Amino acid sequence: MTEIRQLFRINPRKNHSRMKALAKTLLTRCQKVDEAETTTIRNAASTYLGEAMKIERFTALLYGTLILASANSYADALSVQVLSATIKDQRISDATVIVQKNGAPSVSAVTGNDGQARLTTDYGDSPDSLIIIKKDGYSNLVARCPCSGLSYAISPVMTNLDGMRIVLSWGKTPRDLDSHVVYPGNNIYWRNRRGADANLDIDHTDGFGPETITLVKKHLGETYVYAVHDYTNWQNPRLTQLSDSQAKVFVYVGQSLVRTYYVPLGQTGNLWTVFRITGEGEFQDINTISGVDVDTERVLDSVAGYTSETRSVVAANQSVADPARAQALNHQGEQAFHAGNLETSIDLFRQAIELDPNYGQAYSNLGLAYQMVNRRAEAIWASRKAIALASGPTAATVRASSYYNIGRMYEAEKQFDDALRSYQQAKREKANSVYDNAIKRVSASH
Repeated sequence: MTEIRQLFRINPRKNHSRMKALAKTLLTRCQKVDEAETTTIRNAASTYLGEAMKIERFTALLYGTLILASANSYADALSVQVLSATIKDQRISDATVIVQKNGAPSVSAVTGNDGQARLTTDYGDSPDSLIIIKKDGYSNLVARCPCSGLSYAISPVMTNLDGMRIVLSWGKTPRDLDSHVVYPGNNIYWRNRRGADANLDIDHTDGFGPETITLVKKHLGETYVYAVHDYTNWQNPRLTQLSDSQAKVFVYVGQSLVRTYYVPLGQTGNLWTVFRITGEGEFQDINTISGVDVDTERVLDSVAGYTSETRSVVAANQSVADPARAQALNHQGEQAFHAGNLETSIDLFRQAIELDPNYGQAYSNLGLAYQMVNRRAEAIWASRKAIALASGPTAATVRASSYYNIGRMYEAEKQFDDALRSYQQAKREKANSVYDNAIKRVSASH
């Protein structure tokens, strides 16, 4: 910024009036400089203030203090960058960035052509805050802070019923984290970017990310495992850099962000095994860090144990469940659903699931709500989880109705083989003439 450089070249003993004029200009524009220059302002202003005070104590104190206050105010501002999750280094303009915290007013800004949004808030680095990013044609992104200085990648809406997009982002270090998706006959990562109905869209090697893998179609009956490897420290399994990286994994299905994973804190290791998708399509959280001393292509061997569904998994850092609160939110969601407030009901069912990840009824309700707003891919995802969690005397009924609903969504998209398979699964769970009629109808359609 020209005024900054001119101001601090002036000798206040010889040109006091020029100093005051530039200081006024600087004060009106101080909020527009970038963060690196803020440090320059602060350091130079301190030196300048000490010299200028020898001439005119009051004026120097006034201008110097205002300059420092402006610089410090900017330094506390929140700055984030919004990128595309599918096109490397594409900056997203006109995205709305919102930061909110319970009990405090929300703040928002719109990204410019550089993809940057700057917000004035004192809670952008609070772990109790959320950042929300929205743009037409993209799935909404929601993540916990701290978020100052980070980049976030948003995903274009997907249309495939069995598609999925996995987006990894992290902080400045380590410089190179690698995404891996392992499934029968495939290990998708930077040396093997394409596999059966899967692609590595973006690979980043200089911090922040994103790294993106898109599953065009998940294969029924095949188990998928997703993991993050700290390639920067692949020979150092006892470091905490991966755990300290602020890494986040966002999983998108259809139009929606359906799962978010945060790297476990305070752990040593260079391999983060994040989740598994069973042959029936159920998400299972793993969220475990381990130490391995293997090159990137051998990561496949390190996660191979999770590809067998006989190995049960429990997320290592799962939050403490709150079933009572989850039931209350689920009840509120049901009320909103019956009142026709479908988007509100979806939010409430998802909140219930966050508080109790094994709440099968909330997943079942969520699947039905998604179905009512024609978000079929999300409805299939939620229904498969409801099937996996069904228990007790009504388990067969829940499974049968969920399979039937899945079949209806496949049938609507003219995926008749998938619809027929789902209707047959419903009938195996519980006899019902509705399921028989659906099987006959779809069998005649292909």
